[in-house]
Amino acid sequence: MLAIGLSAACAGQAVAQSESNDSVKGFVFTDEIIVPTTSVKDQNKSGTCWCFAGTSHFEDEIMHNGGDSLNLSEMFTVRYCYLDKARRHVLSQGNSHFAAGGSILDVPYVWDTYGAVPESVYEGLNYGEEKHDHGELDKAISAYVHAVATGKKATTAWLQGLNGILDAYFGAVPEKFVVDGKEYTPRTYADHLGLKSDNYVALTSFTHHPEYKPFVLEVADNWLAGQYYNLPLQEFKAAVDHALKQGYSVVWAADVSEDGFKWKEGYALLPAAKTESDMDATELARWVKLSDADRKAEQAKIDGPGVKEIDVTPEIRQQMFETLQTTDDHGMVIVGTATDQLGNRYYKVKNSWDTNQIYDGYFYVSEPYFLAKTLSVLINRKAVPSKTLKALNLK
Repeated sequence: MLAIGLSAACAGQAVAQSESNDSVKGFVFTDEIIVPTTSVKDQNKSGTCWCFAGTSHFEDEIMHNGGDSLNLSEMFTVRYCYLDKARRHVLSQGNSHFAAGGSILDVPYVWDTYGAVPESVYEGLNYGEEKHDHGELDKAISAYVHAVATGKKATTAWLQGLNGILDAYFGAVPEKFVVDGKEYTPRTYADHLGLKSDNYVALTSFTHHPEYKPFVLEVADNWLAGQYYNLPLQEFKAAVDHALKQGYSVVWAADVSEDGFKWKEGYALLPAAKTESDMDATELARWVKLSDADRKAEQAKIDGPGVKEIDVTPEIRQQMFETLQTTDDHGMVIVGTATDQLGNRYYKVKNSWDTNQIYDGYFYVSEPYFLAKTLSVLINRKAVPSKTLKALNLK
């Protein structure tokens, strides 16, 4: 999921309500369920949203289990995903996906396969920048790996060469390090924190695969060919709601390309198109004189408290996916629920675009937007309703 990081410099905490700033569109949000979560991070100019989301979720899981609030290294995970994606790209002779993006399954994969380290041990900023900026790195390793993959023969040195590039940008991965006076390796540190990938399940909801069965979700960044369990739409939503009520955060992969996704203003809506039947005679007379471009521009402005949103059905959701109106754009973390002043319900989402924004790095997503634009979620199995686990043959 390729995301464009928004650079910002200030820091702060999320607030339940922001009466002074909500005048942008008239929203007043009141938090209802809030899952304890660690501080908002900044992926800046890197396509690593998937890692920031997954790492944040694992930090939340550690707190949920009674552990400390930790700051874990994202770039440790990013580095190993680059390496393993590169191996697959070479073995497929350049026919597999190799890019900066990733999926909600990648953090659990690296955790089990390679371990984890604190941010203080491995920041991944070894190239003269204060914040992540992977433009040069991504171009360099993409060209390098593709050249190896499409050559007549791969030498025995190519992987060492790739590691050399990653060492130059991220720094070498330490074999051992000390935390609170105790020595760890990446493997023993992850084991010490107690999380296992088997404890998590990826869920989705589409009609082109059987319900309650796993399938390989057809998005480019699912390079692991990971299995996603398919639920009916309302049961899918119920699983997310249940997780939040039980105090678990949820990794959220979604489309953020809609006009109704208003990051700076702190909300995401999916307004229904205004039709001529909604207009009085004066408004209709003006409307019919507008060009198609002007009508589209006006439709894009339809938002705010009480706006009519699309009635999302499984069929509409499926059509949006198959016509590429819903694409795998961005990874975030759902950390709670809220209502606006009219009683409409929202999910509170933690982003990784720093805190220079109305709600200090958080925003509110309407239920219709969630239902239509969610690609998938990752949830702790303990947070999934027992009847759903049984239907999925996971219990």
